[in-house]
Amino acid sequence: MIRKRFQLAIAVGLLVAAVLALGAWSASEQERYLNPVEMAFSPDGRFLYVICENADQLRVVDLASGAVVKQITVGRMPTGLSLSPDGKQIYVANSWSDNISVIDSDTLEVTRTLPAGFEPISAISDRDGKTLYAANRLSNDISVLDLASGKEIKRLVAGRGASYLSLTPDGKYIYCTHIYPNIGKFRTPPESEITVVDTLTQEIVERKPLHSIAGVFHVATSTDGKLSVVAELQPKNLIPLAHVEHGWAFVDSLAIFGEDVNGIVQVPIDELERYFARPFGLAISKDKSKIFVTSGGAATVTVIDTQQLLAFARSQHSSFANDLSASANYVIARVPVGPDPRGVLLSPDGSRLYVANRLGDTVDVIDTNRNEVTRSIDLGGPKTITGKRRGERLFYNAKFAFQGQFSCANCHLDSTFDGLNWDLEPDGFGKDIVDNRSIEDLSGTEPFKWNGGNPNLQTECGPRTEKFFYRSQSYNDKELADLVSYIFSIPLRPNRYRLPNGQLTAAQERGKAIFERTFTKAGKPIPENNQCAYCHSGPKYTNRRLFDVGSGKPTDRSPLIDTAHLPNIAYSAPYLHDGSARSLEEIWTVFNPHDTHGVTNDLTKDELNDLIEYLRTL
Repeated sequence: MIRKRFQLAIAVGLLVAAVLALGAWSASEQERYLNPVEMAFSPDGRFLYVICENADQLRVVDLASGAVVKQITVGRMPTGLSLSPDGKQIYVANSWSDNISVIDSDTLEVTRTLPAGFEPISAISDRDGKTLYAANRLSNDISVLDLASGKEIKRLVAGRGASYLSLTPDGKYIYCTHIYPNIGKFRTPPESEITVVDTLTQEIVERKPLHSIAGVFHVATSTDGKLSVVAELQPKNLIPLAHVEHGWAFVDSLAIFGEDVNGIVQVPIDELERYFARPFGLAISKDKSKIFVTSGGAATVTVIDTQQLLAFARSQHSSFANDLSASANYVIARVPVGPDPRGVLLSPDGSRLYVANRLGDTVDVIDTNRNEVTRSIDLGGPKTITGKRRGERLFYNAKFAFQGQFSCANCHLDSTFDGLNWDLEPDGFGKDIVDNRSIEDLSGTEPFKWNGGNPNLQTECGPRTEKFFYRSQSYNDKELADLVSYIFSIPLRPNRYRLPNGQLTAAQERGKAIFERTFTKAGKPIPENNQCAYCHSGPKYTNRRLFDVGSGKPTDRSPLIDTAHLPNIAYSAPYLHDGSARSLEEIWTVFNPHDTHGVTNDLTKDELNDLIEYLRTL
């Protein structure tokens, strides 16, 4: 009976798809794009499951017809998708709802919702189907869930920005990658890791270091378990970005490790005069002959000959991570696809590669023998392209930078930040260092840049970007207007430190009183310009003025600092104008010895903790 109902639902779905194809779209559907990011096959191979993060849906595509036959509403901003070992359950990680939707693959209905940490990005079951693991980007950990009871049984401390999980073919280990680098010493190369979880003991057993890497995405392992591949970014943030014409902005690369190689080897996929910005999705063919890599900024899929890659890697006696001529030894094809390609999926026989085009609302199908797109599946998104949508595509497209090296989204990963500080302008090495701030909910926080040098976003994204970043002609007036429209539309992610009823905890109330105080504990008036609530006033906690708060460095051109806006400040470490404070605590315990950045030296440790607890709620 259940299967008959599902077959009827498919027939109805096909009819609906035909109607929608004729243009019968409602106004609300026209305004909400889908943004497909990840995919999986149904157990019988007839259907393609596609996560659409902006629509809060799992869409089911009939592979024979290419029609969307089912739309399943899940939690807010779904990003991860996997199936149970027996194929009976579909797990969807809802990043803004902090939970996992469990869908019955027979009825295609949500049957229960499981808890997770802050912003789960992916979720995957162990081989026995008894335990589910979820990587939580904002709480920097991995939730371990007992599927029988539906309860979280432990939390494993991962690296910063834990995001993407992959189970090894033998089921022994789960690899976790991280979108943000671990917090380290000021002005040192970024460090990331691959966190390795033993599924038998449910413990972290290794942290594979990724040196000079910030921004790590999908990880895949060959079926024989001897080769693992990770998509990653190697930023050149310690030297002036003016060196972009010399190839020193980002290296788009892979990290390979396993029995097939000695240690962890960094493998560039760029070319001498052409770059493939933001590698993200990965797939390895079953016979291990090819590796497929999506590049969001270049809208391509790179095809690598695995044996040629391994032979070249073994022949090198020193690192070739920055050798832009290396890729010619193992890259065999570059396949153009839709805008901002993300997840990839190989058909069971390996003859087709499915590519989720996030900003195209399509899935491209590549013939892996001919290395060309032979079909594009329309997922049913709006056909009217608004200015904001055009701006979003510009934000993620690297074609404007010199030789296509990077886009806005290279530093503002997923329209947020990258956890790095940058040496941007051609004013000498190590001068005017810039902390990469979050760009959520920017409207009304002008001016921009840490010293307030850019009066509006048009200046920030227009002539300044063209002159100091891209080193080439960039946006025309219409494109710039669209880009600004998109950036100003980026919403704040949910704040997990606020109570659901909007009230504050006792500690947060005490911290609020400290934030708003006008007298020291000794009863001495605090000058207005040194009161927290004066500088950080207004709806976004900035009065949009410049102050000398004593945290300037000898290498800064001016001691005056733009007052930062504070919403969601808890998520965007490091801090201060140059990123020299590794935590909120360090702003006052390390960089405020003379009470020039608010009066904090009369506070006890507990009182400072209360102040920070309040700041986290903003």
